[in-house]
Amino acid sequence: MGNSTSSALSKEILKDLKLTTHFTEDEISQWYENFQKQCPTGRITPEEFEQIYARFFPDSDAKSYARHVFRSFDTNDDGTLDFKEYIIALHMTSTGEPTRKLEWAFSLFDVDKNGYINKTEVTEICQAIFKLIPKEEQAKLPEDENTPEKRANKLWAYFEKKDNERLAEGEFIKGVIENENAMRLIHYEPAKE
Repeated sequence: MGNSTSSALSKEILKDLKLTTHFTEDEISQWYENFQKQCPTGRITPEEFEQIYARFFPDSDAKSYARHVFRSFDTNDDGTLDFKEYIIALHMTSTGEPTRKLEWAFSLFDVDKNGYINKTEVTEICQAIFKLIPKEEQAKLPEDENTPEKRANKLWAYFEKKDNERLAEGEFIKGVIENENAMRLIHYEPAKE
């Protein structure tokens, strides 16, 4: 295999990424160069992804959250992210349109990838989100969401499902769009300095 293909991003992928993400060609090419430097193999492992994530959350433990994010973007389930999966991940978590972002959030919460979310999965992701929140911020959380379990209970209540029922993607998106609080509870925004 010649190396020429790996150093230049293929026109198809470039076109595809421009359409799906609204990033410019320059931005994508720049990231691709960095990606090649950081990941000469062209693949990101879960460990490398954790390290990337840890930089965004220096004051907390991002490990389990990073693992879930990684799983949600590893669309072909090969245990690595290629450049395209990586850029879409960047885009979805930063600038994605609300519904696209919620589609992604759904896949984040769908831990076993069966197309539905149950309360156990919501609790698992809430535990991962909680680890992202620095201790001093945790201390200031409202009484009804100051543990991962309480956060999960509060979030689950918005969907009007029993504890043993499950939630389809459309119901999840609708529930979150209709409740600002639910939108806030499905992720963690670091406080802006």
